[in-house]
Amino acid sequence: MASPITPPRGMRDFLPADKARREHALGVIRTSFAAHGFDEIETPVVEDVARLHSGLGGDNEKLAFSVLRRGLDTEDLTAAIEHGDLMSLADLGLRFDLTVPLARFYATHRAELPPVFRAIQIAPVWRAERPQKGRYRQFVQCDIDIIGEAGQLAEVELITATAAALEALGLEGCTIRINDRRILNGLLEFCGFEESRWPQVLISIDKLDKIGAEGVVAELSADGADSAAVLGGVLETLEPHIADGGVALTVEAITSILPDGIDTDAVAQLEALAHALGSLPPGVKLRFDPTLVRGMGYYTGTIFEISHPGSGSSVGGGGRYDGMIGRFLGTDVPACGFSIGFERVVDLIDLPESDGADSVVLVFEPTVALSRLLALKTELVDAGRRVRLERRTKNLKALLDRSAAAGFASFAFVTDDTDGVAALEFKPLA
Repeated sequence: MASPITPPRGMRDFLPADKARREHALGVIRTSFAAHGFDEIETPVVEDVARLHSGLGGDNEKLAFSVLRRGLDTEDLTAAIEHGDLMSLADLGLRFDLTVPLARFYATHRAELPPVFRAIQIAPVWRAERPQKGRYRQFVQCDIDIIGEAGQLAEVELITATAAALEALGLEGCTIRINDRRILNGLLEFCGFEESRWPQVLISIDKLDKIGAEGVVAELSADGADSAAVLGGVLETLEPHIADGGVALTVEAITSILPDGIDTDAVAQLEALAHALGSLPPGVKLRFDPTLVRGMGYYTGTIFEISHPGSGSSVGGGGRYDGMIGRFLGTDVPACGFSIGFERVVDLIDLPESDGADSVVLVFEPTVALSRLLALKTELVDAGRRVRLERRTKNLKALLDRSAAAGFASFAFVTDDTDGVAALEFKPLA
């Protein structure tokens, strides 16, 4: 028996009907983002490997696909193995997100861009994930970012535009969980973790929903049991609130569940943000979640994530990353972004099927001249119709069923005697 021919693991083909549905959803998102004043850009699918492994991507850097340098020989391979530096064999890598490429894009084109730049990027990214439901090695991200705005206007615009896109897609019941890296850092300081350990501690906390407070403590105890035990107590206190979806974004509610000494400015700014977002769609809730981490290493302030009861994972997220662009320019530039996880969102929404009202199939006899067929097709296309030519077969029913499944609404027979569009008799396919 022949082996099945399938795409690479974690990657997918899309049949025409699936592709049409996906493009419809992407069109809705693009239109919604553009209506909120964002401009679409495009960046290459590859970036310099050193940029992708500069410490900004958190654990996702370990999942980056690298591209081997051209002209490698056995000496290069031997040297890389002897020095334990396999990355020296690569000079490029497939992007694992759209934020690192955007920062490079801004650094490249800053002189040509406005002081506050609002960007849309909708494109595929690649990660060497372990494939599973809802997690692929190639997937589409839908990002909006604001660069150059230091105030909370950036967060307000990003959250408002994202919520509007979700509403336009018909996705209800979303909760946007919000936190601030300054609050997280305050929790780690309260627990007694050395600052050099914070990145690793945050990675463990990010697994809280999968391994629970006991699992987090177990991961961290080897390098400091006392601090891990304090953190475990804090997490056990917070878990009931997290299970309820978080708490209201007010100073009173936030401080009531946090230890003393947490950054009061960060807490006050979260309350101000919630107040400014009072007009979000009714299907979107805002909640404070002190254990929300966001895995990327580049976040510096407010972070947010979208949860939905129909998905076991987040369906979007983002935050403020004020320090990233400075890595390229040498001068810090404020930046904030929000990304919709398209692959998860598209599985949660009901997309309208194309009504195909203007789509027709011309079923022609084999003897009809090509010039006649093309003249008929051209006239219909010029009139705004979608047209497909199909040679008549013995199994006419199968042909018509296939055409209906492809979204065509009507058909007409073309014979040697058909002398123009007016002579065509259109019949419904349904």
